[in-house]
Amino acid sequence: MFSLLKELCLLNGTSGREDRIREFIISKLGDNPYTVDPLGNLIVEVRGKNRAKNKVMVSAHMDEVGFIATYITDGGLIKFDTVGGILPAVMSGRRVVFESGAVGVIGVRPVHLMSEDEKKKLLTEDRLYIDIGASSREEATEYVLPGDTAVFLGEWCDTGDKIISKALDDRFGCTLMLKMIEEIPEYDMTFVFSVQEEVGLRGAGVAANKVRPDFSVVLEATTAADISGVSPENFVCVQGKGAVISFMDNSTIYDRETFKKALEIGHKEGIAVQVKSAVAGGNDSGAIHKSGVGVKSAAISAPCRYIHSASCVLSKSDILSCYFLARALTKELAGA
Repeated sequence: MFSLLKELCLLNGTSGREDRIREFIISKLGDNPYTVDPLGNLIVEVRGKNRAKNKVMVSAHMDEVGFIATYITDGGLIKFDTVGGILPAVMSGRRVVFESGAVGVIGVRPVHLMSEDEKKKLLTEDRLYIDIGASSREEATEYVLPGDTAVFLGEWCDTGDKIISKALDDRFGCTLMLKMIEEIPEYDMTFVFSVQEEVGLRGAGVAANKVRPDFSVVLEATTAADISGVSPENFVCVQGKGAVISFMDNSTIYDRETFKKALEIGHKEGIAVQVKSAVAGGNDSGAIHKSGVGVKSAAISAPCRYIHSASCVLSKSDILSCYFLARALTKELAGA
């Protein structure tokens, strides 16, 4: 599972540019039938060992946060906007790679040239630029044009207990779904590898309108703030304590019975589970649960430190807990 996750994380594809990830996933589907809708969602219909009583849609998004070139200066520096939510604090000094393969670094005026007031100001995106080593606009446009996208150039690091990489949100969820497909679920199931989640949950709602499920289970990474300087009541969730179940976030109030069922299954099956302790963030459930005539939805998340950065961190034990819970919950929902 972790070697597959590595392959997915090292592929590049921000929102609207998920082609490489989709092509890779398709290569792993075997004989399972699939469709690609006009927006780019990959919808896979998997025939289980038994016929399902309820239609269950399992979803994870393929896109990662990134950058889009907006303007190139006379000196060859690239101004940009973000694709998805990225704090300027995690951008400065980071390497990025464009679709063309051009590598650059996100720069800011050197500290030696800043006034004392500038040093005290919160770093903002308009003070940043991407430097690909070009000395003029003409030279830069040989490699990058306005509208071209880039992602963090991240390295994969396996510490034994934890994984550090860019794009763990949400290549982790895609990995779990591929594993579930490979093992053949107990009941017929639909798997959606969605697009454009990071820019407003745009793909999953379109896919859900086509699938029209009775239940949805979204596999996602969620913020873990269990770090120095944060009080325990604001941790949101804790790494190493298992899969995270949400009762509400900024885009969804989750179906109460499905939420309770997820917790009960975790406790019954000996799977480590925890409840997200804040109403924060959001995921594709926000679009899915409002699709069609309404969909009962659940989210199973892995606690991720430093999310939306070049160095996201996940615990291997949490990843496995999410997998076992997703497999058990979807089986229960499909066969109930």
